[in-house]
Amino acid sequence: MILRLLSDRRDDLVAERTRTLSRLHVLLAPGGATRELPAARAAALLRQTHPITVVDVERKRIARELLADVRRLDRQIKTASQATRTAIRAHGTTLAQVFGVGPVLAAKLLGQAGDVTRFPDRDHFASSTGTAPVEASSGDVRRHRLNRGGNRQLNTALHLIAGCQIRDPSPGQAYYRRKLAQATTPEEARRSLKRHLANVIYSHLSSDHRHRTRGC
Repeated sequence: MILRLLSDRRDDLVAERTRTLSRLHVLLAPGGATRELPAARAAALLRQTHPITVVDVERKRIARELLADVRRLDRQIKTASQATRTAIRAHGTTLAQVFGVGPVLAAKLLGQAGDVTRFPDRDHFASSTGTAPVEASSGDVRRHRLNRGGNRQLNTALHLIAGCQIRDPSPGQAYYRRKLAQATTPEEARRSLKRHLANVIYSHLSSDHRHRTRGC
């Protein structure tokens, strides 16, 4: 599926950019570089750097090459993001109606989920995302532990959506607060929200599939 290809490509570019910035940070750390190192800041530090030794000269040369790599990757990520937005518009998915889901996350969800009809119901979908909690009760205390199985890409996408909804006024924030009021821990409340969001995502995927099948 094209959406999975686009999503994976963008993820690869972002990961490569992160690795390149880490290497650049190591080279510029003596000049006062912080962990948050955008290309413009790195360029400013390079302009302020005046090599003294042969090692310093080589360090600055390599840093310039890495900075050029970062700028190239920034352009590629921008292009990949635009291609993703275009593909999502063409797909016509309703996932963007979910608070916290933009084109990038929508592409990841669609690409990783694939054909939604392969899931018999929402419980199977939740299990595939690793959001169906595993019961770990003891005596009269009912507890659930994290499910380490499932598609980690889908799980990560749901984690990001949950974090966005918890942070900002949204249906998810209200849901999260209700769970906290029931004496659950923040971790348990977040896991519960992710399970709820898996149901929401499954509902949209199923609805979109029925809509396309009817040819509307």
